[in-house]
Amino acid sequence: MVLVAVFGAALLIAVLLSGLAARTVLSTSLLFLLGGALVSDGFLGLVHITADSEIVSVTADLALFSVLFTDGMHVSFPKLRQSWKNPARALGLGMPLAMAGMALITHYLVGLDWTTSFLVGAVLAPTDPVFASAIVGRREVPAKLRQLLNVESGINDGLALPVVLVLIAAAGPTSGRTQASIGEIALELGMGLAFGAVLPLGVAALVRLRLLGAEPKLQPLLPLATGIILYAACHLTHANPYLAAFSAGAVLASVSPDAKTVFEPLGEALAELAKFAALLVFGALLTPQLFGELSVGGYVAVVLAIVLIRPASLLVSLLGARVEQREKLVAAWFGPKGFASVVYGLLVLQAGIPQGEAAYTLIAVCIAFSIIAHSSTDVPIARMFHVDDLAELPDRRPATPAVPSPHSTTDQERHHASP
Repeated sequence: MVLVAVFGAALLIAVLLSGLAARTVLSTSLLFLLGGALVSDGFLGLVHITADSEIVSVTADLALFSVLFTDGMHVSFPKLRQSWKNPARALGLGMPLAMAGMALITHYLVGLDWTTSFLVGAVLAPTDPVFASAIVGRREVPAKLRQLLNVESGINDGLALPVVLVLIAAAGPTSGRTQASIGEIALELGMGLAFGAVLPLGVAALVRLRLLGAEPKLQPLLPLATGIILYAACHLTHANPYLAAFSAGAVLASVSPDAKTVFEPLGEALAELAKFAALLVFGALLTPQLFGELSVGGYVAVVLAIVLIRPASLLVSLLGARVEQREKLVAAWFGPKGFASVVYGLLVLQAGIPQGEAAYTLIAVCIAFSIIAHSSTDVPIARMFHVDDLAELPDRRPATPAVPSPHSTTDQERHHASP
Protein backbone atom coordinates (compact mmCIF):
# COMPACT_ATOMS: atom_id res chain seq x y z
CA MET A 1 0.00 0.00 0.00
CA VAL A 2 2.97 2.28 0.52
CA LEU A 3 3.77 1.90 -3.17
CA VAL A 4 0.18 2.90 -4.06
CA ALA A 5 0.44 6.00 -1.87
CA VAL A 6 3.77 6.92 -3.43
CA PHE A 7 2.31 6.44 -6.90
CA GLY A 8 -0.65 8.68 -6.06
CA ALA A 9 1.61 11.40 -4.69
CA ALA A 10 3.93 11.18 -7.68
CA LEU A 11 0.96 11.28 -10.05
CA LEU A 12 -0.43 14.41 -8.37
CA ILE A 13 2.92 16.17 -8.54
CA ALA A 14 3.42 15.10 -12.17
CA VAL A 15 -0.02 16.41 -13.20
CA LEU A 16 0.50 19.74 -11.44
CA LEU A 17 3.93 20.15 -13.03
CA SER A 18 2.99 18.77 -16.45
CA GLY A 19 2.37 22.22 -17.92
CA LEU A 20 5.82 23.37 -16.81
CA ALA A 21 7.36 20.11 -18.00
CA ALA A 22 5.84 20.55 -21.46
CA ARG A 23 7.58 23.91 -21.83
CA THR A 24 10.95 23.11 -20.27
CA VAL A 25 13.52 20.33 -19.93
CA LEU A 26 11.67 19.04 -16.86
CA SER A 27 10.22 15.60 -17.59
CA THR A 28 7.23 13.91 -15.96
CA SER A 29 8.79 10.54 -16.84
CA LEU A 30 11.91 11.53 -14.96
CA LEU A 31 9.83 12.52 -11.92
CA PHE A 32 8.47 8.98 -11.61
CA LEU A 33 11.89 7.45 -12.18
CA LEU A 34 13.41 9.61 -9.44
CA GLY A 35 10.39 9.06 -7.18
CA GLY A 36 10.82 5.30 -7.39
CA ALA A 37 14.53 5.57 -6.68
CA LEU A 38 13.88 7.87 -3.70
CA VAL A 39 11.52 5.49 -1.87
CA SER A 40 13.55 2.35 -2.63
CA ASP A 41 15.96 0.50 -0.36
CA GLY A 42 18.80 2.61 -1.68
CA PHE A 43 17.45 5.80 -0.10
CA LEU A 44 14.36 6.07 2.15
CA GLY A 45 13.66 2.34 2.28
CA LEU A 46 9.87 2.72 2.12
CA VAL A 47 9.43 0.20 -0.70
CA HIS A 48 11.24 -3.12 -1.01
CA ILE A 49 11.39 -4.28 -4.62
CA THR A 50 13.90 -6.55 -6.32
CA ALA A 51 14.31 -7.37 -9.99
CA ASP A 52 12.67 -10.78 -9.52
CA SER A 53 9.58 -9.29 -7.81
CA GLU A 54 6.39 -10.10 -9.71
CA ILE A 55 5.24 -6.48 -9.66
CA VAL A 56 8.25 -5.49 -11.76
CA SER A 57 7.54 -7.87 -14.63
CA VAL A 58 3.76 -7.29 -14.49
CA THR A 59 3.89 -3.49 -14.58
CA ALA A 60 6.52 -3.43 -17.33
CA ASP A 61 4.54 -5.96 -19.37
CA LEU A 62 1.25 -4.04 -19.01
CA ALA A 63 2.91 -0.73 -19.80
CA LEU A 64 4.53 -2.04 -22.97
CA PHE A 65 1.28 -3.69 -24.11
CA SER A 66 -0.86 -0.58 -23.54
CA VAL A 67 1.65 1.78 -25.14
CA LEU A 68 1.96 -0.44 -28.23
CA PHE A 69 -1.83 -0.81 -28.49
CA THR A 70 -2.35 2.96 -28.51
CA ASP A 71 0.67 3.51 -30.77
CA GLY A 72 -0.77 1.06 -33.28
CA MET A 73 -3.90 3.18 -33.54
CA HIS A 74 -1.79 6.05 -34.86
CA VAL A 75 -0.59 3.99 -37.82
CA SER A 76 -2.31 4.95 -41.07
CA PHE A 77 -2.03 2.17 -43.66
CA PRO A 78 -2.61 4.51 -46.64
CA LYS A 79 0.12 6.87 -45.41
CA LEU A 80 2.37 3.93 -44.56
CA ARG A 81 2.08 2.59 -48.11
CA GLN A 82 3.18 5.99 -49.37
CA SER A 83 6.16 6.35 -47.02
CA TRP A 84 7.31 2.88 -45.97
CA LYS A 85 10.87 3.18 -47.25
CA ASN A 86 12.38 5.18 -44.39
CA PRO A 87 10.98 2.97 -41.58
CA ALA A 88 12.08 -0.09 -43.59
CA ARG A 89 15.61 1.34 -43.80
CA ALA A 90 15.68 1.98 -40.06
CA LEU A 91 14.40 -1.51 -39.24
CA GLY A 92 16.18 -3.50 -41.94
CA LEU A 93 19.61 -1.86 -41.72
CA GLY A 94 19.73 0.55 -38.79
CA MET A 95 18.52 -1.92 -36.18
CA PRO A 96 21.00 -4.72 -37.03
CA LEU A 97 23.81 -2.16 -37.12
CA ALA A 98 22.80 -0.91 -33.67
CA MET A 99 22.77 -4.48 -32.32
CA ALA A 100 26.20 -5.22 -33.75
CA GLY A 101 27.67 -1.89 -32.61
CA MET A 102 26.40 -2.38 -29.06
CA ALA A 103 27.75 -5.94 -29.03
CA LEU A 104 31.21 -4.72 -30.01
CA ILE A 105 31.51 -2.09 -27.29
CA THR A 106 29.94 -4.43 -24.70
CA HIS A 107 32.44 -7.17 -25.46
CA TYR A 108 35.55 -5.00 -25.50
CA LEU A 109 34.63 -2.45 -22.81
CA VAL A 110 32.65 -4.59 -20.35
CA GLY A 111 34.25 -7.98 -21.03
CA LEU A 112 31.11 -10.03 -21.63
CA ASP A 113 31.33 -13.01 -23.95
CA TRP A 114 30.16 -12.58 -27.54
CA THR A 115 26.80 -14.29 -27.11
CA THR A 116 25.88 -12.19 -24.06
CA SER A 117 27.23 -9.06 -25.76
CA PHE A 118 24.93 -9.58 -28.75
CA LEU A 119 22.13 -10.28 -26.29
CA VAL A 120 22.70 -6.86 -24.69
CA GLY A 121 22.69 -5.32 -28.17
CA ALA A 122 19.36 -6.98 -28.98
CA VAL A 123 17.77 -5.88 -25.70
CA LEU A 124 18.81 -2.25 -26.19
CA ALA A 125 17.93 -2.10 -29.91
CA PRO A 126 14.19 -1.30 -29.52
CA THR A 127 13.26 2.37 -29.22
CA ASP A 128 10.37 4.03 -27.43
CA PRO A 129 8.66 7.23 -28.67
CA VAL A 130 7.02 7.78 -25.27
CA PHE A 131 10.09 9.68 -24.11
CA ALA A 132 10.00 11.93 -27.17
CA SER A 133 6.33 12.86 -26.97
CA ALA A 134 6.93 16.52 -27.84
CA ILE A 135 8.29 15.33 -31.20
CA VAL A 136 6.08 12.41 -32.24
CA GLY A 137 2.84 13.88 -30.93
CA ARG A 138 2.87 17.28 -32.66
CA ARG A 139 1.55 18.03 -36.12
CA GLU A 140 3.97 20.91 -36.53
CA VAL A 141 6.76 18.32 -36.75
CA PRO A 142 7.18 16.99 -40.32
CA ALA A 143 5.05 13.93 -40.99
CA LYS A 144 8.00 11.92 -42.37
CA LEU A 145 9.88 12.31 -39.09
CA ARG A 146 6.89 11.43 -36.92
CA GLN A 147 6.03 8.43 -39.10
CA LEU A 148 9.62 7.18 -39.04
CA LEU A 149 9.91 7.32 -35.24
CA ASN A 150 6.44 5.90 -34.58
CA VAL A 151 6.58 2.99 -37.03
CA GLU A 152 10.18 2.11 -36.15
CA SER A 153 9.47 2.03 -32.41
CA GLY A 154 6.21 0.15 -32.86
CA ILE A 155 7.68 -2.67 -34.92
CA ASN A 156 11.22 -3.03 -33.55
CA ASP A 157 9.95 -4.43 -30.24
CA GLY A 158 8.51 -7.47 -32.00
CA LEU A 159 11.56 -7.84 -34.24
CA ALA A 160 13.98 -7.76 -31.32
CA LEU A 161 12.11 -10.27 -29.16
CA PRO A 162 12.90 -13.44 -31.16
CA VAL A 163 16.57 -12.44 -31.31
CA VAL A 164 16.58 -11.91 -27.53
CA LEU A 165 14.96 -15.29 -26.86
CA VAL A 166 17.27 -17.19 -29.20
CA LEU A 167 20.37 -15.55 -27.68
CA ILE A 168 19.15 -16.31 -24.14
CA ALA A 169 18.81 -19.96 -25.16
CA ALA A 170 22.27 -19.91 -26.74
CA ALA A 171 23.91 -18.22 -23.73
CA GLY A 172 22.40 -20.51 -21.11
CA PRO A 173 22.90 -24.14 -20.16
CA THR A 174 20.10 -25.12 -22.55
CA SER A 175 21.94 -23.84 -25.64
CA GLY A 176 21.42 -27.21 -27.31
CA ARG A 177 17.69 -26.42 -27.52
CA THR A 178 18.22 -23.29 -29.60
CA GLN A 179 16.85 -24.88 -32.76
CA ALA A 180 13.63 -25.95 -31.00
CA SER A 181 13.30 -22.51 -29.47
CA ILE A 182 13.38 -20.91 -32.91
CA GLY A 183 10.32 -22.88 -33.93
CA GLU A 184 8.51 -21.96 -30.71
CA ILE A 185 9.41 -18.30 -31.16
CA ALA A 186 8.13 -18.29 -34.74
CA LEU A 187 4.87 -19.84 -33.53
CA GLU A 188 4.51 -17.23 -30.77
CA LEU A 189 5.07 -14.37 -33.21
CA GLY A 190 2.68 -15.83 -35.77
CA MET A 191 -0.02 -16.35 -33.15
CA GLY A 192 0.45 -12.82 -31.85
CA LEU A 193 0.08 -11.37 -35.32
CA ALA A 194 -2.98 -13.54 -36.01
CA PHE A 195 -4.68 -12.60 -32.74
CA GLY A 196 -3.92 -8.93 -33.34
CA ALA A 197 -5.60 -9.05 -36.74
CA VAL A 198 -8.50 -11.44 -36.16
CA LEU A 199 -9.85 -10.14 -32.85
CA PRO A 200 -10.41 -6.50 -33.97
CA LEU A 201 -11.99 -7.72 -37.21
CA GLY A 202 -14.35 -9.94 -35.22
CA VAL A 203 -15.30 -7.09 -32.89
CA ALA A 204 -15.91 -4.77 -35.85
CA ALA A 205 -18.17 -7.40 -37.42
CA LEU A 206 -20.19 -7.70 -34.20
CA VAL A 207 -20.67 -3.94 -34.05
CA ARG A 208 -22.22 -3.96 -37.52
CA LEU A 209 -24.95 -6.43 -36.47
CA ARG A 210 -28.33 -4.74 -36.37
CA LEU A 211 -29.26 -6.03 -32.91
CA LEU A 212 -25.98 -4.95 -31.31
CA GLY A 213 -24.45 -1.58 -30.65
CA ALA A 214 -22.97 0.50 -27.84
CA GLU A 215 -24.54 3.61 -26.43
CA PRO A 216 -22.34 6.71 -26.79
CA LYS A 217 -21.02 6.88 -23.22
CA LEU A 218 -19.89 3.24 -23.36
CA GLN A 219 -18.35 3.30 -26.85
CA PRO A 220 -14.81 4.07 -25.56
CA LEU A 221 -14.92 0.81 -23.62
CA LEU A 222 -15.24 -1.30 -26.78
CA PRO A 223 -11.56 -1.01 -27.81
CA LEU A 224 -10.62 -1.35 -24.14
CA ALA A 225 -12.50 -4.65 -23.91
CA THR A 226 -10.78 -5.79 -27.11
CA GLY A 227 -7.38 -4.99 -25.63
CA ILE A 228 -8.13 -6.80 -22.36
CA ILE A 229 -9.30 -9.95 -24.17
CA LEU A 230 -6.25 -9.81 -26.44
CA TYR A 231 -3.85 -9.44 -23.50
CA ALA A 232 -5.39 -12.41 -21.69
CA ALA A 233 -5.53 -14.56 -24.83
CA CYS A 234 -1.85 -13.94 -25.59
CA HIS A 235 -0.71 -14.88 -22.11
CA LEU A 236 -2.93 -17.95 -21.96
CA THR A 237 -1.64 -19.27 -25.30
CA HIS A 238 1.93 -17.90 -25.10
CA ALA A 239 1.35 -15.77 -28.20
CA ASN A 240 3.54 -12.68 -28.50
CA PRO A 241 1.51 -9.94 -26.75
CA TYR A 242 3.55 -7.01 -28.04
CA LEU A 243 3.23 -7.80 -31.73
CA ALA A 244 -0.45 -8.56 -31.08
CA ALA A 245 -0.98 -5.21 -29.32
CA PHE A 246 0.55 -3.10 -32.07
CA SER A 247 -1.15 -4.98 -34.91
CA ALA A 248 -4.51 -4.93 -33.10
CA GLY A 249 -4.33 -1.18 -32.60
CA ALA A 250 -3.48 -0.63 -36.27
CA VAL A 251 -6.20 -2.97 -37.55
CA LEU A 252 -8.84 -1.55 -35.22
CA ALA A 253 -8.08 2.01 -36.30
CA SER A 254 -8.23 0.94 -39.95
CA VAL A 255 -11.53 -0.98 -39.87
CA SER A 256 -13.25 1.23 -37.30
CA PRO A 257 -12.03 4.86 -37.37
CA ASP A 258 -14.94 5.89 -35.12
CA ALA A 259 -13.77 3.48 -32.43
CA LYS A 260 -10.31 4.99 -32.60
CA THR A 261 -11.70 8.51 -32.24
CA VAL A 262 -13.85 7.79 -29.18
CA PHE A 263 -11.20 5.63 -27.50
CA GLU A 264 -8.24 7.91 -28.04
CA PRO A 265 -8.64 10.13 -24.91
CA LEU A 266 -9.25 7.13 -22.64
CA GLY A 267 -6.52 5.06 -24.29
CA GLU A 268 -3.90 7.79 -23.99
CA ALA A 269 -4.75 8.31 -20.31
CA LEU A 270 -4.56 4.57 -19.53
CA ALA A 271 -1.27 4.23 -21.40
CA GLU A 272 0.14 7.18 -19.45
CA LEU A 273 -0.91 5.60 -16.13
CA ALA A 274 0.66 2.27 -17.06
CA LYS A 275 3.81 4.02 -18.21
CA PHE A 276 4.11 6.03 -15.00
CA ALA A 277 3.54 2.95 -12.83
CA ALA A 278 6.25 1.03 -14.69
CA LEU A 279 8.67 3.94 -14.39
CA LEU A 280 8.05 4.18 -10.63
CA VAL A 281 8.67 0.46 -10.14
CA PHE A 282 11.72 0.48 -12.41
CA GLY A 283 13.05 3.51 -10.54
CA ALA A 284 12.85 1.52 -7.31
CA LEU A 285 15.38 -0.91 -8.80
CA LEU A 286 17.90 1.86 -9.48
CA THR A 287 19.75 1.70 -6.18
CA PRO A 288 23.25 3.08 -5.53
CA GLN A 289 24.41 -0.53 -5.29
CA LEU A 290 23.25 -1.17 -8.88
CA PHE A 291 25.15 1.84 -10.22
CA GLY A 292 28.18 0.89 -8.14
CA GLU A 293 28.31 -2.58 -9.72
CA LEU A 294 28.90 -1.17 -13.20
CA SER A 295 32.54 -0.75 -14.18
CA VAL A 296 34.08 2.35 -15.74
CA GLY A 297 34.07 0.54 -19.07
CA GLY A 298 30.37 -0.10 -18.58
CA TYR A 299 29.64 3.61 -18.14
CA VAL A 300 31.65 4.38 -21.27
CA ALA A 301 29.58 1.76 -23.12
CA VAL A 302 26.35 3.37 -21.86
CA VAL A 303 27.39 6.81 -23.10
CA LEU A 304 28.50 5.43 -26.46
CA ALA A 305 25.22 3.52 -26.82
CA ILE A 306 23.26 6.77 -26.53
CA VAL A 307 25.44 9.31 -28.32
CA LEU A 308 27.17 7.13 -30.94
CA ILE A 309 25.69 3.69 -31.65
CA ARG A 310 22.07 4.69 -32.22
CA PRO A 311 22.82 7.96 -34.11
CA ALA A 312 25.46 6.41 -36.34
CA SER A 313 23.43 3.30 -37.20
CA LEU A 314 20.33 5.28 -38.16
CA LEU A 315 22.25 7.87 -40.16
CA VAL A 316 23.92 5.08 -42.14
CA SER A 317 20.54 3.47 -42.81
CA LEU A 318 19.15 6.79 -44.09
CA LEU A 319 21.98 7.50 -46.53
CA GLY A 320 20.41 8.56 -49.82
CA ALA A 321 16.93 8.87 -48.29
CA ARG A 322 14.84 11.89 -49.24
CA VAL A 323 14.80 13.35 -45.75
CA GLU A 324 16.07 16.75 -44.69
CA GLN A 325 19.36 16.69 -42.82
CA ARG A 326 17.79 18.26 -39.75
CA GLU A 327 15.12 15.55 -39.63
CA LYS A 328 17.76 12.83 -40.03
CA LEU A 329 19.71 14.20 -37.07
CA VAL A 330 16.62 14.41 -34.88
CA ALA A 331 15.58 10.85 -35.78
CA ALA A 332 19.13 9.64 -35.12
CA TRP A 333 19.18 11.21 -31.65
CA PHE A 334 15.76 9.99 -30.53
CA GLY A 335 16.43 6.32 -29.96
CA PRO A 336 15.35 6.12 -26.30
CA LYS A 337 15.48 2.79 -24.53
CA GLY A 338 12.09 2.18 -22.95
CA PHE A 339 9.65 -0.45 -21.76
CA ALA A 340 10.59 -3.13 -24.28
CA SER A 341 14.19 -2.98 -23.08
CA VAL A 342 12.99 -3.15 -19.45
CA VAL A 343 10.92 -6.27 -20.15
CA TYR A 344 13.65 -7.95 -22.19
CA GLY A 345 16.28 -7.02 -19.60
CA LEU A 346 14.20 -8.75 -16.93
CA LEU A 347 14.00 -11.83 -19.17
CA VAL A 348 17.80 -11.86 -19.29
CA LEU A 349 18.09 -11.57 -15.50
CA GLN A 350 15.51 -14.28 -14.81
CA ALA A 351 16.95 -16.70 -17.39
CA GLY A 352 19.86 -17.64 -15.12
CA ILE A 353 22.54 -17.37 -17.81
CA PRO A 354 26.17 -17.18 -16.57
CA GLN A 355 26.68 -13.44 -17.16
CA GLY A 356 23.03 -12.47 -16.81
CA GLU A 357 23.43 -10.20 -13.77
CA ALA A 358 26.27 -8.23 -15.36
CA ALA A 359 24.26 -7.86 -18.57
CA TYR A 360 21.18 -6.69 -16.65
CA THR A 361 23.18 -4.09 -14.72
CA LEU A 362 24.49 -2.61 -17.97
CA ILE A 363 21.00 -2.67 -19.52
CA ALA A 364 19.31 -1.04 -16.50
CA VAL A 365 21.85 1.80 -16.25
CA CYS A 366 21.64 2.41 -20.00
CA ILE A 367 17.82 2.64 -19.84
CA ALA A 368 18.00 5.08 -16.92
CA PHE A 369 20.52 7.32 -18.69
CA SER A 370 18.51 7.16 -21.91
CA ILE A 371 15.26 8.20 -20.19
CA ILE A 372 17.03 11.17 -18.61
CA ALA A 373 18.73 12.23 -21.84
CA HIS A 374 15.84 11.84 -24.26
CA SER A 375 12.88 12.92 -22.14
CA SER A 376 14.78 16.10 -21.23
CA THR A 377 15.63 17.10 -24.79
CA ASP A 378 12.39 16.55 -26.72
CA VAL A 379 10.97 19.98 -25.81
CA PRO A 380 14.01 22.07 -26.86
CA ILE A 381 14.26 20.13 -30.13
CA ALA A 382 10.52 20.47 -30.76
CA ARG A 383 10.97 24.24 -30.73
CA MET A 384 13.21 23.86 -33.79
CA PHE A 385 10.06 22.91 -35.67
CA HIS A 386 8.15 25.95 -34.36
CA VAL A 387 6.16 23.99 -31.82
CA ASP A 388 5.43 26.88 -29.48
CA ASP A 389 2.35 25.98 -27.43
CA LEU A 390 3.72 22.72 -26.11
CA ALA A 391 1.62 22.67 -22.96
CA GLU A 392 -1.65 23.69 -24.66
CA LEU A 393 -2.80 25.24 -21.39
CA PRO A 394 -5.85 27.49 -21.37
CA ASP A 395 -5.30 31.16 -20.76
CA ARG A 396 -6.25 31.65 -17.10
CA ARG A 397 -5.64 35.42 -16.98
CA PRO A 398 -8.75 37.37 -15.94
CA ALA A 399 -10.50 38.95 -18.83
CA THR A 400 -10.01 42.71 -18.97
CA PRO A 401 -13.24 44.53 -19.76
CA ALA A 402 -13.05 46.72 -22.78
CA VAL A 403 -12.98 50.40 -21.88
CA PRO A 404 -14.70 52.44 -24.54
CA SER A 405 -12.87 55.40 -25.89
CA PRO A 406 -14.29 58.74 -24.79
CA HIS A 407 -14.73 59.56 -28.43
CA SER A 408 -16.43 56.27 -29.32
CA THR A 409 -20.18 55.93 -29.72
CA THR A 410 -22.05 52.92 -28.39
CA ASP A 411 -24.83 51.17 -30.27
CA GLN A 412 -27.38 52.43 -27.76
CA GLU A 413 -26.24 56.04 -28.18
CA ARG A 414 -26.38 55.70 -31.95
CA HIS A 415 -29.90 54.27 -31.65
CA HIS A 416 -31.14 57.23 -29.57
CA ALA A 417 -29.35 59.71 -31.78
CA SER A 418 -30.93 58.34 -34.94
CA PRO A 419 -34.01 60.19 -36.18
